[in-house]
Parts: sequence; structure tokens; C-alpha cells
Amino acid sequence: MNLEDKLSGWTGPSSNTEQEKQDRTERMIRQAIDAHEPFNNCSLKVFAKGSYANNTNVRSDSDVDIAVECTECQYWEEHEKGDHLPSGAYEGIWTPEKLRAEVLSAINKKFPGEVDSSGSTAIQVNSNSARVDADVVPCFSYRYYMGHESRDGTMLFKADGSSIVNYPIQQKENGIAKNNRTGYAYKKGARLLKRIENAMAQNGTFREMPSFFMECLAYNCPDSAFAHPTWTERLQAMLIYIFNNLQGDGEPVSGRWVEVNECFFLFRNNQEWTRRDGRDFAKSAWDYFRFK
Repeated sequence: MNLEDKLSGWTGPSSNTEQEKQDRTERMIRQAIDAHEPFNNCSLKVFAKGSYANNTNVRSDSDVDIAVECTECQYWEEHEKGDHLPSGAYEGIWTPEKLRAEVLSAINKKFPGEVDSSGSTAIQVNSNSARVDADVVPCFSYRYYMGHESRDGTMLFKADGSSIVNYPIQQKENGIAKNNRTGYAYKKGARLLKRIENAMAQNGTFREMPSFFMECLAYNCPDSAFAHPTWTERLQAMLIYIFNNLQGDGEPVSGRWVEVNECFFLFRNNQEWTRRDGRDFAKSAWDYFRFK
């Protein structure tokens, strides 16, 4: 198999069999939440998020992330004091502790002996021959106020009481828009970078990096990088752009890079990755294929 055929093959999504397992996993988790009686009088949104929902997942990153969002109350923050007029405090029963406890109870009933709740954030449902691993995340509606504008997301609470804000809807919408602008090449490119990272981590060529980081690296590449006629040229264009624009430890040459949701900067304090990780990955991938 020549290089172009190999790269083209690496742009594909999970196999049909893997996709069926993912869909079955999502469906069974929805059934578990729907059947849980304490949720009868609770307004919930249950939806997939992450690479599975955004169609950028690959075989070795085939777990499913499911958010269980309680919309009974809404947490909020503001960019500057006065952006939002506070309403009355929520006085209902749905605290972070209760939501997590009820989601865990529902999942345990559906998957007895197959649930791991020891993690600080997600409730994990272990895979079997018919399902993939799943992370179930209890969360609440969230809104961030910026003057006359606002941004909707979710807020999840970790076991230690700290919170994390996510913007899954924006991630999905922005990914679709870039994919459309690039003639459906962006998501293939994101999967390609993920498979390259997996291959290099497996053979010890490069350290393992989060799948989401690979997706964000692809997202920050200009649309023109995906306009080349072959995947060899597209990959080279992405790697050159990533390497050249992430030099040094200051702001990237091309300006501040963003996560796919465009609500957070990609490189910020206490992040799992650095600019050096990005440029080191690009150089290692270039050398891995022995590009000239």
C-alpha cells in the first residue's frame, strides 16, 4: 500500500460494527435515564458529546460521552458585574450531589456490576462484546453573560466540588461549519491526526496526547490547508502550519488558537497540553512519514 492510500484510509470514521456498538451504548444509557422514576418530574436533556457526537472519532478512541443535563435550574456567570440581573435563587431539590446520585443509581440498575463511579467527574460504563466504554456526565444548564450577549453551555461538578464549563453545542456547530467550508475534509483531517498520534504513541515514537487536542490542532489549521488534491499534501500543509505557528512559548504567530467551540483559548493555564506539544507532534509526524 502506498502512502496516499494509507493516509486516505486513516481519514475514515469507526467501522460500521464499531458504530453500531456506539449507537447501542448511547441508546441503552438513554433508556436507563428514561426508566428512572426519580427523574419523572425532572426536566433533563440527554445527548452525546465529544468525538463520537462530532464524527471525529477513530477506532482506538471509540468510547461514547453522554451528558445528562438537568435544566431545572441554570448556573450562570458574568464577564463583568452587572451583565446580568440576578433572579431568585433556585429552591428545588436538584443539587449536584443529588443529580449525580440519581444518575449513578439509574446506570447501576441498567448495567449492574459494569459501572465505575470512582472517577472525579464522569460515571464510566464498561464495555462488553456488544458495547463500547461510555462516560456519563451529570451536568446542569449554564449561561455566561457578556454585556447584551450570552453564551449557553453546561456546568458539571467534580467530586471535590469544583466545576467545569463545557460548550458542546458550539463545538458541534463549528465543526460542521468548517467541515462544510473545506468540502468535508476537516473532519477527515482531524481523524487522520488522531490516527497518526495513536500510531506514534503505540510504537513509542511520540508521547500519548489527548484526542481532543488533535481535533483542535486540525481545527486551527486554515481552510486552505484542506484544499490540496491529495491527503499527502493536506497532511504536509497541516503539519507545516502547526509547527511554524507554534514556535516559542508566547502567543502563536497566527494569533491565539481556540478550542473547536471557540469559547476557550486552546493554550491557557493548567491545560493538559502546551504549544511545545503541538509543534513536537508536528515534527514527529513529519519525521514518521519521512517527508522531505
